[in-house]
Amino acid sequence: MLRAAVKIADSGGIEALTMRRLGEDLGAEAMSLYYHVANKEDVLDGIAETVVMEINDVVGEIDVPSAGAQWKAAVRCRILAAREVLLRHPWAPGVFETRTSTSFAVLRYYDGLLKLMRDGGLSYDVIHHAMHALGSRALGFAQEMFDPGGASDEEAGAELARMADKIPHLVGMFMEVAHDDPDSTLGWCDDKTEFEFGLDLILDGLDRMRDR
Repeated sequence: MLRAAVKIADSGGIEALTMRRLGEDLGAEAMSLYYHVANKEDVLDGIAETVVMEINDVVGEIDVPSAGAQWKAAVRCRILAAREVLLRHPWAPGVFETRTSTSFAVLRYYDGLLKLMRDGGLSYDVIHHAMHALGSRALGFAQEMFDPGGASDEEAGAELARMADKIPHLVGMFMEVAHDDPDSTLGWCDDKTEFEFGLDLILDGLDRMRDR
């Protein structure tokens, strides 16, 4: 059932995933699904867990050195591998953000990330700060600083332009910066360039702390 739900979300977005549609794809009445799950939230929990398990399978195959100064490259590789999985399921970050509990699969992922930082000599205290600094980037996506509410880039740009006299610097930045690689994007301002810029900034800062 969860594989079918993931497939629906992959093809039509999370909005396409309804109990009726899921039942149709499984050849069952929508009501019969409630013998297996309590409600749609259970399905969303399940597909979020399924994606994180896929991430764990992928990062589990990574075999790169992480001792000492190599920790940063190993962490970067792990996070970008997680991001590649999310690019196959672009609806997943939105679902992650709405979950009210943390699954064991997510805890497993973070535990592996912490191991790499420990391999590099970072203390648990520094790692704790690092995880707060990384936020959702640790799992491969960046939360939006600005949400155009489903509008296209052109529509959002036009709306901002109408406010140019009130917020000139914010409008100037958005008008100058263009994101033109949709295959690398998990959100309006979360493309490959922006994601890696922020990730490298944090990892470089942590590496300097390690050296001290």
